[in-house]
Amino acid sequence: MSKYTLFWFRRDLRLHDNAGLYRALRNHSNVLPIFIFDRNILDKLEDKKDRRVEFIHQVITDLDIQLKALGSSLLVKYGTPETVFPELVSTYDIEAVYTNHDFESYAIGRDNMVHEYLQSEGIEFRTFKDHVIFEKNEVLSGSKTPYTVFTPYSRKWKETLNDFYVKSYPTEKYFSNFSKINLPDSPSLESMGFLPVGMSFPVKEVKDLLVKNYAEKRDFPAILGTSRLSVHLRFGTVSIRELVKKAQNLSETWLNELIWRDFYFNIVYHFPHICQGESFRREYDQIQWRNNEQEFEAWCKGQTGYPIVDAGMRELNTTGFMHNRVRMIVASFLTKHLLIDWRWGEAYFAKKLLDFDFAANNGGWQWASGSGCDAAPYFRVFNPTLQTQKFDKQLEYTKRWVPELNSLSYPQPIVNHEMARKRVLEVYQKALKK
Repeated sequence: MSKYTLFWFRRDLRLHDNAGLYRALRNHSNVLPIFIFDRNILDKLEDKKDRRVEFIHQVITDLDIQLKALGSSLLVKYGTPETVFPELVSTYDIEAVYTNHDFESYAIGRDNMVHEYLQSEGIEFRTFKDHVIFEKNEVLSGSKTPYTVFTPYSRKWKETLNDFYVKSYPTEKYFSNFSKINLPDSPSLESMGFLPVGMSFPVKEVKDLLVKNYAEKRDFPAILGTSRLSVHLRFGTVSIRELVKKAQNLSETWLNELIWRDFYFNIVYHFPHICQGESFRREYDQIQWRNNEQEFEAWCKGQTGYPIVDAGMRELNTTGFMHNRVRMIVASFLTKHLLIDWRWGEAYFAKKLLDFDFAANNGGWQWASGSGCDAAPYFRVFNPTLQTQKFDKQLEYTKRWVPELNSLSYPQPIVNHEMARKRVLEVYQKALKK
């Protein structure tokens, strides 16, 4: 009976330029690729038409097609890692399991558990850096402490970067080392209790011209000025190394956005208290939120009477996407105008965003509320009307999602801007003086 090495796909759903896969294929001659639809995650999803599950299922199906063309196949399991791995160990003679790092709190606990189990069975468990350029302690300040402000972090990030960190892993050289066995069919969406939404997903190719024009066009939601690659970065269907190389050649602003991504992962790693629902700056946990449920419901549905806020929320509810400038506006509105706890907004985005990634989502919400690292000062309150005049002057974006604008059916504003601004400043000042 031949020995197998497993490569476990997670947030790295591609064959090309994959760090852990490259090492598995280079070091072993019988590599069996696996993917687990993890019930610890899926069973908590209320919406059985979850776009993310459909996206992953599509990508997994495509991966299997690519592997079959190489004479191999993808072993797809539906279950929990704690039940799947003993089943795999009893079925196959496994000598090692390779995968790539994941720093979210559930993932760390899951990997520790899998590692302990495999160790008890005498099986090696190896993980590698793949979905970021720098991780853990690779970018630290002169005093060897983690950065909590983006600008000095990005400066050190750029100083540290060299060709080694963006070099592609030539997995293709070792594709002959994939295992050649017949595997059972993958589970369907329906067999896992999910239904297809039937929507098309953003393509993963990004045109050079878009990247070149990114700095001047990225803030205008009515035009296609952003790459829409966030979902592909989230699930690893594109290589961060290749995107950084493209950004180096074409756009410093686009490169900075990729560095923000590394920065937020860096914060999650060094400050795990944010994974437990705490503010990065703990003094902000003293704020007395109003948490009015009717107002929160109006915000969720895009019925606040503030057109650009409503447009953003309706775009999110309909497509699973929201333009980044609009994300800032709606997050500021919820936390500052309505004085609703940023964690409510964070959780709603976590349910709805196709590109949901804990690090970026938490970082963005804490930035908006003032409680995060390198956050906007608490007294900065976005004025939705001014933001509209600046970034959607012709109301193209707004009218696309709020067609009843200027009609009697459109609601009156649920809060007065000036009153809300005065109120939030008083509440924050009171909390932060304690």
